[in-house]
Amino acid sequence: MQGNKVLILTASFGNGHMQVAKTIEQEFIRQGIEHVVVSNLFAESYPRMNQMTEYMYLKSYSIGQPLYHLFYHGIEKIYDKKFMNWSYYFGKKRLTDLLTKEKPNIIIYTFPMIGVPQFLSRHGMSIPTFSILTDYCLHKIWIQPYIDQYYVATSDLKQQMTHAGVPETNIRVTGIPIRHAFEQVIPPSSIYKKYHISPQKPVILIIAGAHGVLKDIKTICKTLIHEHVQLVVVCGNNETLRVKLQPLATQFPERLRVFGYVERIDELFRIATLIVTKPGGITLTEATAMGVPLILYRPTPGQERENALYFSKKGGAIIAENIDECHMYIHRLLRNEEALLDMKYAVRSLHHPHAASNVVRHMLQLASEKQVKTLLS
Repeated sequence: MQGNKVLILTASFGNGHMQVAKTIEQEFIRQGIEHVVVSNLFAESYPRMNQMTEYMYLKSYSIGQPLYHLFYHGIEKIYDKKFMNWSYYFGKKRLTDLLTKEKPNIIIYTFPMIGVPQFLSRHGMSIPTFSILTDYCLHKIWIQPYIDQYYVATSDLKQQMTHAGVPETNIRVTGIPIRHAFEQVIPPSSIYKKYHISPQKPVILIIAGAHGVLKDIKTICKTLIHEHVQLVVVCGNNETLRVKLQPLATQFPERLRVFGYVERIDELFRIATLIVTKPGGITLTEATAMGVPLILYRPTPGQERENALYFSKKGGAIIAENIDECHMYIHRLLRNEEALLDMKYAVRSLHHPHAASNVVRHMLQLASEKQVKTLLS
């Protein structure tokens, strides 16, 4: 199908939705589709409100946990026709501008765009529309009418969606699209040298998240610093956290390495013995690509706790609710090679290779078929 124009609608609540959008954008370009536009629709429509909402989302990792729990689970209870009608008007002007200017013939959501499918239908726009779920659990707001295809992480999630009324043929298990770098083969020896890390000791990789919101990192480091391990901390965009950890890294240069945002974080995954992190859908998927066991530290209510419970049930992760548990589980795993190996196999079994390329190829195929049907009707 020639002359494809792709519009990807996303949101910046957490980093995952935006990261998947960028991954899919790059994959379309890799497959020869040059006209791809990524829109953070809510932020572009209501910049001030978006800033406030993002701030509240980040606070869900600290004082706002009870509120986020109420929001996450409460919104399913009010997700009815009246709510849908109200949400129809959100971002309507910006969406109209995008459709008029870009004239897309493929629309993709990496965030549940409540009301957008109804907008397209009411205006008689028969544009192939796809939704990529970015977690390992189902929230009702992802399920909307007029979606041609859903792309999901697991067959378990597909089953949940069919039970919720989505036709089985409208759901494809592809895994969550992650960056192409995670599909590459790189010798570990060059990575150890690049980051000044010894291959002789276990590497505990602590990932604070893109916004650096993982709790208690300095205390975790102090607890583990005298173990026979090397600690590698990625602070993301949290410069305050990086500065706070730097004196400890200076004091123990061979035991603690501290980084801010790391573009090629896949390299650190490749040499990690264990990862301590929060259970965001993208980080979990990246861990499956590398087969790295996970300690999921104090998951917040909502999708992250649901993700954590899923990986724990599958045997690829352990949930630690406090520092003592975190230390205990790491201590046990490093002294039980068989248990560590079982976790590696378990987390690796959840991986779907080449998810981004498979998703994009399938979208292009379905869009082409829909265009042919439209022309023949």
